[in-house]
Amino acid sequence: MTHWSRNLISTSRGNFEVFVKGRGEPLCVTHHYSEFNETGDYFAETFTKTHKVFLVNLRETGSSEKASESYQLSMLETVFDLESIRESLGFKQWGFAGHSTGGMLGIIYGIYYSSSLRYNINVGAAAREYMTFSTDCIYNRNHPQYNRMQELNETLKRADLPQEIRNEQAIERTKMSLYDPNRYPEMFSLNITKKMSGIRMNYFNRELQIYDVTRKLKFITTPTLILCGKHDVQCPLQYSVEMNELIPHSKLVIFNESNHYPFLEEKELFSKKIEFFLQE
Repeated sequence: MTHWSRNLISTSRGNFEVFVKGRGEPLCVTHHYSEFNETGDYFAETFTKTHKVFLVNLRETGSSEKASESYQLSMLETVFDLESIRESLGFKQWGFAGHSTGGMLGIIYGIYYSSSLRYNINVGAAAREYMTFSTDCIYNRNHPQYNRMQELNETLKRADLPQEIRNEQAIERTKMSLYDPNRYPEMFSLNITKKMSGIRMNYFNRELQIYDVTRKLKFITTPTLILCGKHDVQCPLQYSVEMNELIPHSKLVIFNESNHYPFLEEKELFSKKIEFFLQE
């Protein structure tokens, strides 16, 4: 597997570290609190055969700009950063694809800058806070695995965590979000390593409490593909159904044998659905 090429993009809002791979139309991929490197990302890798993918390290991750004010870590400010990167790269439009909190950024991006997006691909995301009202969500206090998930998240935020323990706990955390955890070694077989940004995750956990953009979804004019695993424990399916009902020109695809990672759990079907959408 070829590595991603590292670029430092100078923008009106500072410098951002961006990893690039593939050929074709430009596609922006990011996640709200992941820190990427030259090994790339499983979700982003899905698109590299058909697109030139720009995998963005957001503010406070990798060698990207730091936040001088805490509000710069918010979802809206993050979208302003992505727009400044698009402008610096000289694209009139690009596509956006986001998984989980990356998909949430895609929703905000679509609300405020539909004209900058050729299309918007959202996987396992939500347009509002998804923990309080859904006991299917692993972040809901009544979910049987809630306590263990909290422990793992807190441990993984630690910068001083020995790599061996980090790897073990990251694997355990991921397995909790798979339809068939026994397939983990087969699905996550590439040499891809990434970290979690504690500062970004902490800010997100605050912002999430008041996050609800459902009434603004009607402003998204870009073609939007919403994909979700039927058994998603992080952003349960009901939130993808809701987005599909409220976003004009959107299409929903449900993966019956997937949890939070349909792009790995039902890889071939996932690729086909993306292909159909892009052809349309």
